[in-house]
Parts: sequence; C-alpha cells; structure tokens
Amino acid sequence: MKQLFICVSFLLLGFTASASYILIPMEHDVQKNHLKAYGITYWVIDSGVEAYWLLNYRGGAFAFKNVPLFEKECKTRGVSYEVISNAQFGAIRQEISNQEINQEVIKLEQPPKIAVYTPDFNAKGEQIQPWDDAVTLVLTYAEIPYETIYDREVLDDKLAEYDWLHLHHEDFTGQYGKFYMSQGGKPWYKANQMKMEELATSLGFEKVSQLKLAVAKKVRDYVIGGGFMFAMCSATDTYDIALAADGLDICADIYDGDASDPHAQEKLDFDQCFAFKKWELIRNPLEYEYSTIDHRKRKVNPETDYFTLFDFSAKWDPIPAMLTQNHTRTVKGFMGQTTAYEKSFIKSDVLILGENKAANEARYIHGTHGYGTWTFYGGHDPEDYRHFVGDPETDLNLHPNSPGYRLILNNILFPAAKKKKRKT
Repeated sequence: MKQLFICVSFLLLGFTASASYILIPMEHDVQKNHLKAYGITYWVIDSGVEAYWLLNYRGGAFAFKNVPLFEKECKTRGVSYEVISNAQFGAIRQEISNQEINQEVIKLEQPPKIAVYTPDFNAKGEQIQPWDDAVTLVLTYAEIPYETIYDREVLDDKLAEYDWLHLHHEDFTGQYGKFYMSQGGKPWYKANQMKMEELATSLGFEKVSQLKLAVAKKVRDYVIGGGFMFAMCSATDTYDIALAADGLDICADIYDGDASDPHAQEKLDFDQCFAFKKWELIRNPLEYEYSTIDHRKRKVNPETDYFTLFDFSAKWDPIPAMLTQNHTRTVKGFMGQTTAYEKSFIKSDVLILGENKAANEARYIHGTHGYGTWTFYGGHDPEDYRHFVGDPETDLNLHPNSPGYRLILNNILFPAAKKKKRKT
C-alpha cells in the first residue's frame, strides 16, 4: 500500500488546472456493479487520495480525482464510471449545496481499519460452524481488506487497533444458537461446543456464557470509546440480552450443566441494552428463539416481504443518510435466526432506518453509545431468503447490484467521513 501511495502521489503532481474527476454513478439502471463501487472508493482513499460521497445524488454517487491508475481499476473491476471536468464537478457541488435540495457532499478521508469478530477455527479454514457470513462475503467480493479476531484478542484489548467491528453471527448468551433441538446430535454442533468450552476454560472462565458476557462488555467499552460496531442476525439481540443478564444464569442445563435462574426475567437490567427494552426471555431451551425481541409471530408472505428505508436529511442527518444510501428505497426482506425487531421493544432513542410498517417491525436500526455508534441489521443473507444450516454460500457475482448488501457496505464506508479520533 505504501508503494501505491507513492505512485499515486507522483501521478497527482502532474495535474494542472484542467484536471478531471471520476464520477461513479449509483443509479439502479446505470451502475453495473454497485458492490464493487464501494471497494473502488475504499481503495482510492486507502491510497491517500480524498474521495467524495454525494448523498442522494444519482443514487449516492462517489467522486475522486481522475488518476489513470484509478480509471484502469474501475475497468478491471467492472465498475461503471464517468470522467467529468473540474468545472463539471464544481457545478455538481454547487447544485448540491442548494439548501432546498436533500443532498450533501461528504468528504471521505481515512479508510477504517476493519475487524470481523468470528471464531478463529473458522478463520483458519477449520469450518466447524456450517454457515457463511454476509459481511465477510461482501468485503471479499468488494475487495475491501479486513482482519479476523475472536475472544482471546478481544479480551487482550486488541479492539483498540480497529476503527470498525463486525460481530459475526454469534450467540452472546452462551446457548450455542439454541440449535440443540435440531442440531444437537450433529458432529458440527458437538465440535463447536467442545471448542467453545475449551476456549472458555483456557481464558479462565467456568462457562461459555461468562466468556461471552466478558466479550460483550469489551465491545461495549469499544463503542463507548468511539468505535463503530455493526451486527447482523443473532449477534444483535443476543448481544443486548447478554448485557441485560449480567450476573444471571439464563442457560438451561443442556447448555452449561446446571439449571437457569427461575427468576432471571424480573432481574434483567434493560438499561444496559443498546437497542431494546422490556422484552421477555424465551425460557424453553428447545425453542429456536432467545426472546420476544425477534418478531416471532410475523405473518409475511415471502413474495411480498419488503422493507422500506427512511429518507433522512442529508444536510442535517448525514450519518443516517449515509447508512440508507441506495438505488431503491424498498429492499427485499430476508430471514435469519433473528429476522426483524418487534417495534414495541425498541428504545425511544434508537433510529429506525428500515421498517416493514404493515408488519409493525423494524429491520435495520442504529444508535449512538458514548462516543461511538452501533447498527443492527436483522436477517442472515440479503440474497438468500431462508438460509438453512449447511446451505452453500451466496455467489455475489450473481448479485452485483444487491440493495440489501449495499446497506452493509454503507456501514463499512461511513466511518471514513468521521474526523474524531477514538477515545482511549
């Protein structure tokens, strides 16, 4: 990357007043590969060149100086682009500055260093957990670099080395995804439980649930200090459940060897939760559900399962505007262990970014905690409506314009616009 930076720096020295810009349009009928467009933009700012995110302009377009190397890379990755003059780009910025137009120019300067919290035995190719992860799939496809970390690194305070953290489909309650009824006899389940118990013991914990709570607290401190946290599926509600159940045993004996606290529900501390309030635990250890946070009784036809993105003010609310940039305001729904959030259990200060109003459920929510932010996205895979254990991973070459995957990439890119350093 240092060599790329030096190369680009020399190329930029040759620019004169007639220099031009590369504009990456993001409309649904113009951009050939929306997902790789994010990768191009990340690559540009990672090389030391400023980029611009034109919120609500042509589907959330990107722009940056027209360096021959960048133009070549757009062609290589199959990303649609236009070359415009300095004057044209200036006119676009002038147009966007109109206070009556819901658009804004956001400068992207520093690429976030990305960490994916995922079991190290998955990262090393020992794929014990038989499912994929939408975030790592799209990061790989968009060619955005990331590193993997897990419990040992988190407890060793390695999170401070990263700007953005994704929580893989984890169960922070220590109940192994509550897969016992359907998968408890399968080799993968037994191997996963053994690995997790060995890890907990090696780190000085008597139970996996205690280890996961300690990790959840470290992540909470990371966010309070200014980190950006993103989670999907079960890593969203189980995260809040673990924090609320601090000091309580909510795991049945089939998960941790002893009985759960029969009075755990009335002892929960909802003030510790990021997003949810006044929910109830699902105490049946054989039911594939953690709590009432997940919209359990949803009656939504798969053919009509869509959620709508809210339209935020780009000038006054740039962060939610960035997080909802898309080439459509209506996104196809998709299921997961945690699919959607029952609205009555969402705290009043939480921003709902996307909802299925008819079903009274939120699909995509966001909030702040301390100096940092978090985003929860319900469902497992935006291009696999009902992803089952053992299903093959999604081939994003077949979905280069996925609106659902664009929302993930919005979260990855928006920290580049932040100028505040994380508090240590």
